[in-house]
Amino acid sequence: MAVHARGKRSAVTCELKCGNQCAHDVPNTSDNDSFRDVASRAFSRRRMLGGVGGGALAIALAPSMEASAKGRPAGTGKGLRFSPVAPVPADVDAVTVPKGWTWSPVVRWGDPLFDDSAEFDPTAQTEESQLGQFGYNCDYLDVLPLDGNRGRRAVAVVNHEYTNEGIMFPPGTDADTVKRVAMAAHGLSVVELRRQAPGRPWEYVRGARLNRRIHVQTPFALTGPAAGSDLLKTADDPVGRTVLGTQNNCAGGTTPWGTVLSGEENFNQYFVANATPENARYGIPSTPGGRAWWTVDPRFDARQPGYENEVNRFGWIVEIDPEDPDSTPVKHTALGRFKHEGASIRIARDGRAVAYSGDDERFDYIYKFVSRRTMQPGNGKKARAHNKTLLTEGDLYVARFEGDSPASEIDGSGDLPADGAFDGTGRWLPLVRDGRSMVAGMGVAEVLVFTRLAADKVGATKMDRPEDIEPNPVTGKVYCALTNNTNRGVGSNPGVDEANPRVTNREGHVIEITEKGNDAASLTFTWNLLLVCGDESSAGTYFGGYDGPVSPISCPDNVAFDSTGQLWVSTDGQPGTIGLDDALHRVTLEGPDRGKVEQFLAVPREAETCGPVIHDRDGLVFVSVQHPGEDGSWADQHSYFPDYVAPGSLSGGRWGGPRPSVVQVHRA
Repeated sequence: MAVHARGKRSAVTCELKCGNQCAHDVPNTSDNDSFRDVASRAFSRRRMLGGVGGGALAIALAPSMEASAKGRPAGTGKGLRFSPVAPVPADVDAVTVPKGWTWSPVVRWGDPLFDDSAEFDPTAQTEESQLGQFGYNCDYLDVLPLDGNRGRRAVAVVNHEYTNEGIMFPPGTDADTVKRVAMAAHGLSVVELRRQAPGRPWEYVRGARLNRRIHVQTPFALTGPAAGSDLLKTADDPVGRTVLGTQNNCAGGTTPWGTVLSGEENFNQYFVANATPENARYGIPSTPGGRAWWTVDPRFDARQPGYENEVNRFGWIVEIDPEDPDSTPVKHTALGRFKHEGASIRIARDGRAVAYSGDDERFDYIYKFVSRRTMQPGNGKKARAHNKTLLTEGDLYVARFEGDSPASEIDGSGDLPADGAFDGTGRWLPLVRDGRSMVAGMGVAEVLVFTRLAADKVGATKMDRPEDIEPNPVTGKVYCALTNNTNRGVGSNPGVDEANPRVTNREGHVIEITEKGNDAASLTFTWNLLLVCGDESSAGTYFGGYDGPVSPISCPDNVAFDSTGQLWVSTDGQPGTIGLDDALHRVTLEGPDRGKVEQFLAVPREAETCGPVIHDRDGLVFVSVQHPGEDGSWADQHSYFPDYVAPGSLSGGRWGGPRPSVVQVHRA
């Protein structure tokens, strides 16, 4: 485990975040080829353009309506003005921001959300107290306005991915209490925010009407074609339409109709289940270990009669309505079941909703869902009610990438092929279309519940851990963070290809996808690698063709955009790869500075940068700071973020120990 951790995270994070999945055998043992290289064309797109990048071609031929209306291409607007921060060594326990900027917490683990919530006391946490408090290890984040142009009220929606019991609880805490509190600390929080005026920092509001905790006992309604199928029925839910809880929620997305999507990612580690090919493909263990939640809630032991299908009820995209605290959240089976990093929506030209999602596993896939119905404009109750049904029916696809360079030029080093870029074309392969399965031998419900196996059968491209995927709101281009894959080209594992060009890929890359005709519903696309990450002085790195100085960047995780269409990338794993605290970077996408990486902030020691939200017109940047001080213990805490008070002390809600928190960065 320690050897693996040098490829990305600490050994503790590997164990707690995903059940140390990368130390186990690769779940994808399918024999579909990982990539089909296309012979070099006599005139590649780059030769036709005399060396201009494929991304520039797409902009030149088909600029988006949004960019044209603003009179500029993406990534060239003013955006935030800041001097990039220098890289921060991995042992620094501080939030580092640009000169002239400062930061402050918005909400922290344990902050009471309701009038009757218990005050935070890490020495006396109970299940009841945690259910009334902000959860642990915040990940996806969005900050949504509530009062229009007044700009004084907003609501934050935050995922809580996992827990680190070793630094949360003092020694001797009852084992069942530890499990129940940890279970309550998973899920999501919805928190109202207020401030004095636009441009000023936010504060969370205790007891606000919209405040809500969603957790492992919250009822969820199953929607879509697989709802009610035999594969989703259990002893507690014989009709297969109601699931209790959500867990290991990673990234997400905010829909154009104002709801929030959340991805259930490493759900496998919470179960023990019978040894079946389907469970093995999802990495679900058949021997007890890990968190052992089944000792306090029997449904997590899927070996028991009546609970065999409980594992099938996790691994979905969840949708919640932050404006209605009484609404029932849903799990959308139409989007498929896998380790969803998140889901992000773009509206196609014909009005259908298109959701992009990555399966965060070594050698797994990139997916797209296209709704059957079209979105209704406006924010009225009728339109909103209709739009909240868009993800219940539609077509599901998985991506296949093809390169335009000879296989001999993709040698695993990361060096560019002769045409000067890693690029090519791609297709969206149908899994479900027009309500019918497109996979031989599998019905619709089987395709949606066992989506990984369906994608194996159709020959999707095995990628280097697809994490966050988001369309650029200005250009429509789609960007996917491929965080890393230290197994690429090792032993019997798949070798390199043009979309995944490095063996033992420790530092990851970012891929840019341009749908044909710039239409999200298209079934073909072109692609190129925008970044091949690492320190610019290292061999095998690439920064979009930019040849000036850049900030080092490794293990891209979440992506976001500002109002000008520039890309922002947060990282998860820099301490183990380039010896630096994880960070948030801005990346220019067009013009002579395409590929220029500028570091905006760094998070504290042993923490991960998650959920970036860029409100550049308001002069604010938000991030979730996850697992600060991860490698510590109760007696030897490694971080004192965000309160930085005396170690072990507790006063006025401030604690001398690490508390995962949402922070805001603003002018000093």
